[in-house]
Amino acid sequence: MSLLTKRVNLALIIVIFLIVPRCESAQYLYPDPEISTQSMEATVRYLTTMIPFRNYAQLVSMERSAVYISKKLSGYGLKSTKQEFIVNGKHYVNVVASVGPQEGSHLIVGAHYDVFGDQPGADDNASGIAGLIEVARFAKKHESELKFRVDIVAYALEEPPFFGTASMGSYVHAEYLHRNNVKVKGMICLDSIGFFTEEKDSQTYPLGILRIFYPSRGNFIGVVGNWGSSALVNQVAKHMRNNSIVVETLKAPSFIRGMVIADHRNYWKFGYDAVMVTDSAFYRNKNNHKKSDTMDTLSFPKMQEVVKGVCWALLNIN
Repeated sequence: MSLLTKRVNLALIIVIFLIVPRCESAQYLYPDPEISTQSMEATVRYLTTMIPFRNYAQLVSMERSAVYISKKLSGYGLKSTKQEFIVNGKHYVNVVASVGPQEGSHLIVGAHYDVFGDQPGADDNASGIAGLIEVARFAKKHESELKFRVDIVAYALEEPPFFGTASMGSYVHAEYLHRNNVKVKGMICLDSIGFFTEEKDSQTYPLGILRIFYPSRGNFIGVVGNWGSSALVNQVAKHMRNNSIVVETLKAPSFIRGMVIADHRNYWKFGYDAVMVTDSAFYRNKNNHKKSDTMDTLSFPKMQEVVKGVCWALLNIN
């Protein structure tokens, strides 16, 4: 091999190493989502200061919450509908809005708006609703770039006494999709996304052995899914990691308690891939389901990063 040939081959190798990574990253879109902390703060403030509290027994507050969410979505250009259902003779609604291609598979992003008992429910789950509304705004703004039909869903009745039953709003929605043979790419559940702490040993886990593999400080966001949803977990986490938030993933059997603590569980029941984006709720936040779950305990800058990552996942999931 001549000296000239060797130099040409070396040049080609250098070009390949320089160009291939750029081409690989160019296939993904990471526009600035411009997530508004002011908007999220306004949503959390409205929901957490509502009296009576927005639990299943307070139908007026449940309706006020649904109307507020609908108006916020409308302000961002999305037309919402009410998926009504009856539980124990009482009417409840899921708020549903769709954006993107009319044909093809649907990608659901959902969060519940009810609380457990008489408490404000800032992290659980006003934080998820605030994030959901910002995801909806982003999806509408980037509608032409979406690969899938995105359904934005705010659920009623995630909390006890209906948790784990067919009366959950997410069960009602997932069953509707299944019954109508709707093609579903996957589901992303936003549940408790606002509590972060640098306190040592602040993070616990459903299994003690997980402490060996995961952080002891509750300063990260988790992307959780069952084994069947592993590919979706990986994709969501991959795109969320393109900002400053630390992202941890957990893929495990659904019979582990911590795997089924939110609305994604009901999509698994109907064979759909689904993941939960969460700060891990009561495994970290000692205010969970207590009167101390207030707005001042949340980190809106951290929430902003979480939602930004979800938006990027929404745009890039294959």
